[in-house]
Amino acid sequence: MAEDVEFAAELGKVARRWRTRLDSRLRALGLTQARWMALLELSRADGLTQRELAATLGVEGPTLVRLLDGLEEQGLIERQSCPDDRRVNRLRLTEAAGPVLSEIRQIADTTRKELLDGLATDDLNAARRVLAMIAERLERTE
Repeated sequence: MAEDVEFAAELGKVARRWRTRLDSRLRALGLTQARWMALLELSRADGLTQRELAATLGVEGPTLVRLLDGLEEQGLIERQSCPDDRRVNRLRLTEAAGPVLSEIRQIADTTRKELLDGLATDDLNAARRVLAMIAERLERTE
């Protein structure tokens, strides 16, 4: 198998397994993978529109609506009409989301430290540079 094929396969496998590990640890908070990923995205950019969040998460509109309904029922988000366009909802985290996000971040930090412990800084920097170049190419071609 060529190096590029092996790299792509390994990258996909690692990403899936890392996400699965996090998901199993975060399940104790009563959050599905889709919910904790949505909360993290909103913590990075509070006030996203539903359309923007759907694009970021890579889900379709109806799937996102069900996801947001669940987060709203948990009291973690609220939808606010956009003053410029009342057809658009902006998504805001509630105060109740703060402690949940802190726990998500703590679990994510612990998991990351476990998985990366003992790896050389130079190796991590090289891997990050390669991934950044791939991400840049993906963004250019979208």
